Amino acid sequence: MRAAAENPGWSIVVPVKTLVIAKSRLADLAGPHRAAFAVAVAGDTVAAALACPAVARVVVVTGDAIAAEALGRLGADVVDDPQAGLNAALRHGAAHAVRLAPGDPVAALQADLPALRPAELATVLAAAGETEESFLPDAAEIGTTFYGVRAGLPFRPRFGGESRARHLAGGAKELVLPGVASVRRDVDTPADLADAAGLGLGPRSSAVVARMWNPGEATLIDVQATVRSFDPNTRSGSVFLDDGTELLFDAAAFDAGPLRLLRSGQRVNIALDGDRITYVTLSTFPLPD
Repeated sequence: MRAAAENPGWSIVVPVKTLVIAKSRLADLAGPHRAAFAVAVAGDTVAAALACPAVARVVVVTGDAIAAEALGRLGADVVDDPQAGLNAALRHGAAHAVRLAPGDPVAALQADLPALRPAELATVLAAAGETEESFLPDAAEIGTTFYGVRAGLPFRPRFGGESRARHLAGGAKELVLPGVASVRRDVDTPADLADAAGLGLGPRSSAVVARMWNPGEATLIDVQATVRSFDPNTRSGSVFLDDGTELLFDAAAFDAGPLRLLRSGQRVNIALDGDRITYVTLSTFPLPD
């Protein structure tokens, strides 16, 4: 257990929009998968942040029930969005984080970082820990993907639009770091998504992108899911992906694996070929090569 006074971990606040308005600039590309993509991207962002050794907790601020459930299952502490704008949501989440751990530094992280790497986030957090108030610009150097303050200092995020200039004007130090492309690559447009794919998307985003980009092609992807239902007579059932998408599996997919039975709520590893599940096994078992 980390001793907060000796080595405090960061509280990371992640704001997640209501899904009906999320990723509007990707609407044409994502089509019916837009909401699922938004949850998947947020899920990969949160999972990567939680996997970073410098992070003590992730606080998600959202007013969307589907996103709240999916991100809560990953281990995030979810609080309701006060619906007063992005920066108000961040301040609300930061206040919650301070109540949980008043001795820990607090940071805001955008929710649309599908290629986020824990090691690169650790680099950013180490640099942020060297200054009172800091931020990391996005890949376009117009917006901001990260903003952080040391413990006990005012939390004054200035996200939205040309936020890099506003953070600079407000006195925050700009972090200029090599090797942190995944922390800077937020995704708002198809071009952004292509860049993020070049860095390597997280598993949840990859699964949805496969359905967006290759609906009729064989694209094998390995992801985790939760069993929704299973019929032992037909050896078929359904699972929920972590973005909330429900997928069916048939007897062939079940028989391809080593299992004899499944129960609702079990975590499983699945292999996807587009939208079709081809293999099902428990999350503790490896998938075939």
